[in-house]
Amino acid sequence: MEGESSWISHCTDFRNSSLESNSFSDLHDDIHRDFSAVSLDAILPDDLLERILAYLPIVSIFRVGSVCKRWHEIVASRRFLWNQNHVSSRKPWYFMFTSSDKPVGYAYDPILKKWYDIDLPCIETSNWFIASSRGLVCFMDNDSRSELYICNPITRSCKDLDKPPGPKFSDYSAIAVSTKLAANSYNVSIVKSKYVPGDFFQWELSIHLYDSEATSWITTLSEIVSGWRGGDESVICDGTLYFLIFWTGVGSPYNRHGLITYDLTSISNDTLLMESFIPVPCPLTCGRLMNLRDRLVLVGGIGKHDRPGVIKGIGIWVLAGREWEEIARMPHKLFQGFGEFDDVFASSGTDDLIYIQSYGGPALLVFDLNQKHWKWSQKCPVAKRFPLQLFSGFCFEPRLDIAP
Repeated sequence: MEGESSWISHCTDFRNSSLESNSFSDLHDDIHRDFSAVSLDAILPDDLLERILAYLPIVSIFRVGSVCKRWHEIVASRRFLWNQNHVSSRKPWYFMFTSSDKPVGYAYDPILKKWYDIDLPCIETSNWFIASSRGLVCFMDNDSRSELYICNPITRSCKDLDKPPGPKFSDYSAIAVSTKLAANSYNVSIVKSKYVPGDFFQWELSIHLYDSEATSWITTLSEIVSGWRGGDESVICDGTLYFLIFWTGVGSPYNRHGLITYDLTSISNDTLLMESFIPVPCPLTCGRLMNLRDRLVLVGGIGKHDRPGVIKGIGIWVLAGREWEEIARMPHKLFQGFGEFDDVFASSGTDDLIYIQSYGGPALLVFDLNQKHWKWSQKCPVAKRFPLQLFSGFCFEPRLDIAP
């Protein structure tokens, strides 16, 4: 189903107010309520008040905690956090970096259709590697690739991880994270790719896995691959690590991208990585992998027939077994609505939403996988100020009930 064909501007700058928790520097007038007329403390028992407060937008809960001691104890309780995540309607947010250098930007709430000014903890620049899962976001620096942090961007709780093993300096790295809410634990994977000195045709691919319960890294695989290298795109989905590889050999194959699968639940070195190789559905200018309800989704730039490195549109596919099923293609008028669109672009998603963004501007397009519906987000408060300004971003679930 086609969405709107124009990008509707409907936002204001939200940097005028502050919140006591410092998790958000912006709240809107419509979440301010005057509770002085009736004392809820006098008429409502705790369990009923908990359920009422659980329906508030997540940005309002921080203000609720400062109303009085009783309300603060309620919103800080485990029972409330459980109710809040099971009662409230929740959709993933998209954080858009609005600076090419500094890690500053805004987060978009697709339910309230509003942008919030959020300060990200830990990260130092906007070009770090980023992966997210169930409310946790993992950052890895782009220089040494040895600084790793995992955080909840809503509560700002943050933890630094030990330096990962493997080559000290890899030519390419891809990071992924998988969270287990019931156990409040997580795994972080890094796929490193380094060319073999003296032979650019040969690449050493290694996989490294961090277990938060064991608080340690293990190297699960190291293998020499011919003609293919890893990149910066990977995701963990239902216990399987998926990552894209790229052709570096002689000649020009029909598809320059491929997908590798690696089972994290039964780690074994008995099989070679290339035995799990799955071709991408068509020639791509770039590919983005994401986990949507334990389904592997690929968003790719579709290359022109005569010039496969030049983008002509964007497609969305779901992996079923070892075959790709096409879910949707971006309508051409929406593709044109970005104005300028490079062959490489940003895209991420979770739950049922996919966000797509051009590096050349702040326009953000949202695709609902269930409804098969395209829709522009509300306009980001920051506009492009100079020609070389770049924009990027990532998707995450706003949750209060998980900490690294």
